[in-house]
Amino acid sequence: MAMTFRERVLATFEKKPLDRVLWQPRIYYWYNGRTADGTMPAKYRGKSMLDIYDDLHASPRYCPEVLGISVFNMEVDDTVEVHSYEEGQNTITVRDTPVGSLREVVRKGQRGSGGYHTEYPVKTPEDMQVMKYILDHTGFSFDQSAFERAEATFGPRGIVQTYYPRSPYQRLLISYMGWENTIYALNDYPAETEAFMAAIAQWDDGMYEIIVNSSVQILNLGENIDAHIDSPGLYEKYFIPYYRKRVSQLHQAGKFCHIHMDGALKPLLPLLNEPGFDGIEAATPLPQGDVTLEELREAMGDTILLDGIPAILFLPQYSEQELIDFATEVLELFAPNLILGISDELPPPADIEKVRLISELVEDYAI
Repeated sequence: MAMTFRERVLATFEKKPLDRVLWQPRIYYWYNGRTADGTMPAKYRGKSMLDIYDDLHASPRYCPEVLGISVFNMEVDDTVEVHSYEEGQNTITVRDTPVGSLREVVRKGQRGSGGYHTEYPVKTPEDMQVMKYILDHTGFSFDQSAFERAEATFGPRGIVQTYYPRSPYQRLLISYMGWENTIYALNDYPAETEAFMAAIAQWDDGMYEIIVNSSVQILNLGENIDAHIDSPGLYEKYFIPYYRKRVSQLHQAGKFCHIHMDGALKPLLPLLNEPGFDGIEAATPLPQGDVTLEELREAMGDTILLDGIPAILFLPQYSEQELIDFATEVLELFAPNLILGISDELPPPADIEKVRLISELVEDYAI
């Protein structure tokens, strides 16, 4: 008897027998982009993302993306005043606290993307103290009723997974300071910068206490690791000790976890399994990334690969046969330790019917 998509997710992480590999492409970027610019295929106009998953016979992964339901929430208390306003293509956010103010500018993205920083909120050691105050006055919570709604809506289509704030170093890099300012800070005032990261990690202790006691079974550390900016030296010093602690907490609570590594990977291959993650999400092989499938397979061993098909293969310049051949190679190298998907999201110009081709391929591929 065929397994449901939900059963396949759990069996993959539990290392139990499978009838088929699960096909779980993330299509939210394609969906939002096509909706934003009015190029949604006629058959999908007015349809929800979940309707499209059903039509493609594919499984959804993240409830915030597919359903707009967040099961983890963050909220600052009333000692922090947050003011946001639009100025042209920019969203400017000012956070006023009793110990100082921070200003952040994000430029709007195109075709459904989330935008990018043109000014980060933390620029000086003094700003670090302001952000520490904001963290100290920010609550993190789990919404059981939202989780139950998401579970009921997903049903047999999949299991509710989600992500949450990044590790301290990646938070500096992506949310608080940016790459250039972070590198300068570690060299110009290392003690203050490392103390700031320690304060973030301390706040994370409370966050993880809530996470491990939540109903979510599979967690994603949405780190966006890229070896071009997260070098092996930095990874060993600032990432691995943190990850080991968090993976241990999650495993002790009977949960599974995977990490989002969607950038260059080759320099980090010897370190992939050091933290003990159950899976690596969005690892991107050639011709889009910098590693071969064989190199990735050797480095990962029996660790689960989530995704594996480069997103560019779904673009018009690549043939259907090229896509099928590549997907077949991923299946042959990684199954059954595989949740097949797109590394890491389907781009708006992609041909959605190519997603259906992989659905058909997986249904015919016996493990």
